Amino acid sequence: MDDTDRELLSLLRHNARMPVVALARKLRVARATVQNRIARLEADGVIVGYTLRLKPNSEGPRIRAMMSVEVGGNREEEVRRVLAGHPNVVALHTTNGRWDLIAELSTDTLEAFDGVLNAIRRIDGIVATETSILLSTYKI
Repeated sequence: MDDTDRELLSLLRHNARMPVVALARKLRVARATVQNRIARLEADGVIVGYTLRLKPNSEGPRIRAMMSVEVGGNREEEVRRVLAGHPNVVALHTTNGRWDLIAELSTDTLEAFDGVLNAIRRIDGIVATETSILLSTYKI
């Protein structure tokens, strides 16, 4: 991967729907070059998909939180697999320090949020959790 690839990825991160012609103009390369680079990055597994980012609260009120998770023993892979399949876990990250995992949670109501917290805390291998509800978003 060279500087042009990195700049291309940066432009696509900002707007994955930017037309190839506009990308080529910004990168100062031919349109075919951009198409070939995108195809290569997809084939190499660097680009694994395209997604949609929504403005906070555009779907209506949602309860969002970050849950720090401590996993006991050698059960991190098993816990990760269970959390990754949970419908209210929006994102899952490994981390260093006191906590092993950070799970981003999303629910429609506080009652549902309470149920999700209780269900996750009962997962075999989870030793401790600490959860912070997200109140405002200033940058996405």
